[in-house]
Amino acid sequence: MLFKRRKEPCLRERLRVALWPRRSIGRSLRYFGKRVLRLRATPHSIAAGFACGIFAAFIPLLGIHIAVALAIAWLIGGNIAAAVIGTTLGNPVILPFIWAATLEVGRFVLSGSLSGEPLPPHLGSMLRHLDLIVLWQPLIKPMLIGAVPLGLVTALLIYFPVRWTVASFQHRRQKAYFRLEKAIEPT
Repeated sequence: MLFKRRKEPCLRERLRVALWPRRSIGRSLRYFGKRVLRLRATPHSIAAGFACGIFAAFIPLLGIHIAVALAIAWLIGGNIAAAVIGTTLGNPVILPFIWAATLEVGRFVLSGSLSGEPLPPHLGSMLRHLDLIVLWQPLIKPMLIGAVPLGLVTALLIYFPVRWTVASFQHRRQKAYFRLEKAIEPT
């Protein structure tokens, strides 16, 4: 193959690149931004799909983010590709902050006060055994409840700037295309 590596990266190297890209996280974010801008759909569809992906990234259950984003995007008429790209917000670097925020908001919604009861002292052993029935009350239930308002607010805050950016990008691209077409026309 023309672009195949001579030596395949080991598992440790693949994990390192997944957590911290070779060329920096900023470059990866710019790449995803350009991918969203270049999608061929209406600005509303792209922004709605991206917002669905952002909302799904707040759900604390790993492995279902993309499925939830696709389902919501399909239901509201959002762009499916933009929804998948939007789920990249939930990367391993940002997920602990999202989970902490959803837990605190969920505990506030459930208890009605900011000074909630502390987490159980044996939470580490509960997480080690991953017994969902035992984890439901102190951890999963508040995180699911807290994910909804945080996800909705973040999705709404993201929707409008993405829609405006995509619309202006598409308008500039269309103007450049018509200028080029006029220059090529025979007179």
